[in-house]
Amino acid sequence: MKKNIIVTGGAQGIGKIITEYLLAEGYFVSVFEKDKEALNELEDELVSENLLAIHCDVSNKKDVKKAVAESVDKTGSVFGLINNAGFMIRKPISELSLDEWNSVIGTNLTGTFLCSKYAATHLKIARGSIINMCSTRAFQSEPDTESYSASKGGIFALTHALAMSLGPEIRVNSISPGWIDVSGVKKKLEANQLDLKKEWHEQHPAGRIGKGDDIAKMVLFLLKPDNSFITGQNFTVDGGMTRKMIYV
Repeated sequence: MKKNIIVTGGAQGIGKIITEYLLAEGYFVSVFEKDKEALNELEDELVSENLLAIHCDVSNKKDVKKAVAESVDKTGSVFGLINNAGFMIRKPISELSLDEWNSVIGTNLTGTFLCSKYAATHLKIARGSIINMCSTRAFQSEPDTESYSASKGGIFALTHALAMSLGPEIRVNSISPGWIDVSGVKKKLEANQLDLKKEWHEQHPAGRIGKGDDIAKMVLFLLKPDNSFITGQNFTVDGGMTRKMIYV
């Protein structure tokens, strides 16, 4: 039986690239995606008997319970959960409404909680793995990013809490991407590949801006049962940027 991996927000951006990598490695992938248009485009592009596309708003309890049940009905199990769904609203705090704050927290943080909660029973049976998408913005910020940064800080803390509660049967880790360019990896109406400037690449000690592949490869590493001694950890994948001292 193929190992079933749930990827939330798996039809665009980093999530789509993770989906592609998992399929290439022989996993079955259940994509939970709120954007119907992006979900339909994914199904058209990645024609595979190992792909199950499910319309799901991860901030909605009923949606999540239904989606997890559908995924399990199709495959019989859940081996991995990649909590990737998330978005940012960039606004001054004086202009950020409570509804906007709640929408970001609801998708990014509450969605991670709900998917983990309802997949946990199945993950325990499979002795599987949860991987949460955190961010370097959990630890450093730009102006006007309060809701996003707070959500990612919450994911960082939720990760180690879940690792303590769900172990030893389930390993729980997080990945904190830095600047990962997925500007062209969106649904057709929104895809717009940035012209990446030389100086932007040179800001990174690794010499380049990140790609979705860099995150997908870390996901594959953390899913492997051979790495069973790794849990409760956060892995920063940012080309060294958060270790770089800047004076001028």
